[in-house]
Amino acid sequence: MEFARIGSPGSVFGGVSPVRRLVAVSAVLLVLLLGGCSDAPSEPAPVDAATPSTARSTVDLSALPKATTFGTTPDAPSDPAPNEGTNGVVLRVEQDTAVYDSVRGKAIARLPARQFKSPTWVPIVAERGDWARVLLPSRPNGSTGWVRSESDKVHKARSRHVVNVDVDARRLVVLKSGREIGSWEVGVGKKASPTPRGRTFILASIRETVNDYSPIVLPLGTHSETFKTYGGGPGTVALHGWPDPGVFGSASSDGCVRVPADALSLLRSLPLGTLVRLR
Repeated sequence: MEFARIGSPGSVFGGVSPVRRLVAVSAVLLVLLLGGCSDAPSEPAPVDAATPSTARSTVDLSALPKATTFGTTPDAPSDPAPNEGTNGVVLRVEQDTAVYDSVRGKAIARLPARQFKSPTWVPIVAERGDWARVLLPSRPNGSTGWVRSESDKVHKARSRHVVNVDVDARRLVVLKSGREIGSWEVGVGKKASPTPRGRTFILASIRETVNDYSPIVLPLGTHSETFKTYGGGPGTVALHGWPDPGVFGSASSDGCVRVPADALSLLRSLPLGTLVRLR
């Protein structure tokens, strides 16, 4: 659970231990992922008081679509560099926050403070002054948006880790500070339901309480392009274990990435918001 303090790469980011708390969820929640997840009802959103630098003096957050794995943000700009990395900086959303289509632009979405009952952490892919462009967990895949990064509603940290998944080679590699610390053959989506490509992130960590295929499920901020819904949920793609080792090195899943137990043990320790590149 390592976050580095911005400006001090060697120190542990204070107060992040709750980020990696495993979330015990009910059977109703777990059956709704591409292997199972759902969302709990949230309280009505407050009005977001905008700074003078924004295009509007106030934003009614309750009128905006939610940027969650269950939501769609049709006006969100697409990721301009889906195959690139980032500098590792991630944004913690402390309160529901307005997302804009550009710096000082139009409010297009509401990014909730929690995802799957876990704190919301999203990767920053660009910065301009006191604005940050972040990856969003909503459909369509590759959605991004701008938030005010100097707001008291957010703060920054840095993840030292990157997860690279070579879909064609069916291999997952974990890097820490640019150095490989683990590499495994994995199972990926079959031809009829391929694993989506692009950069995404670890959205949450969920303790599996219904099925026995994986003790932990790590939903990502991306979705199946084949299934608009799956098991009653939104078709969220996840990293998770699998009891039959014969699937590793094969294309046999419905879009999720199936990983060996030792890979899952490492992945579950990574900070939320850690960049995952599906290539």
